[in-house]
Amino acid sequence: MNILIIDNDESLRYMLTEFCNHAGWESDTAINGREGVEKFRHGEFDVILVDYHMPEMDGLQTVKEIRKQNQQIPILVLTVDERQEVADRFLEEGATDFALKPVKAPDLISRVQLHVQLANMRSAHEESEEVYTAKGISKNTLQIIADHLKKEEEPVSVDIISKNIGLAYPTVYRYLMHLLEEGQVKQVISHQKIGRPKKLYKWYTK
Repeated sequence: MNILIIDNDESLRYMLTEFCNHAGWESDTAINGREGVEKFRHGEFDVILVDYHMPEMDGLQTVKEIRKQNQQIPILVLTVDERQEVADRFLEEGATDFALKPVKAPDLISRVQLHVQLANMRSAHEESEEVYTAKGISKNTLQIIADHLKKEEEPVSVDIISKNIGLAYPTVYRYLMHLLEEGQVKQVISHQKIGRPKKLYKWYTK
């Protein structure tokens, strides 16, 4: 497996390269989005790790440019920004998932493995994926979340789903909102003894 790391932080590039070495993967690095897009154009990679805040070309523009060349490769965004509106913008441009900084090796390795598996599944059903990809939604990722919800007897929170299936919170939330719009999931408000009411989600069985 070959990973392209796009980040302007030298220490983070070194750390991510070490993570890849530990997992037995090859890797290449780029110091900004412009260089990253160029390396992607001339190389062969299985996964891309891209930082959000970079000079010259930020992560959002980088994702957009890479998606013009390749619709399938998993792109994981590295960020400290947990705002859902930022996540939505990235997912709309074609990002696959997120790894929140500080990045931990076990989390990153398992997330990369999951998305390579999903990408392999996607390539087998490329045509049926097109409509979903255009909306920033992957059919296979949607199916994983749906299958998980179907197994749950009680309503569950976004963070529990995120932890159980290995996808980042913003990714899970966006897919749940899609399922909610489609009428396949219902939202349940759980009133806590302390703090604000919590939103839980359950598969809608008619």
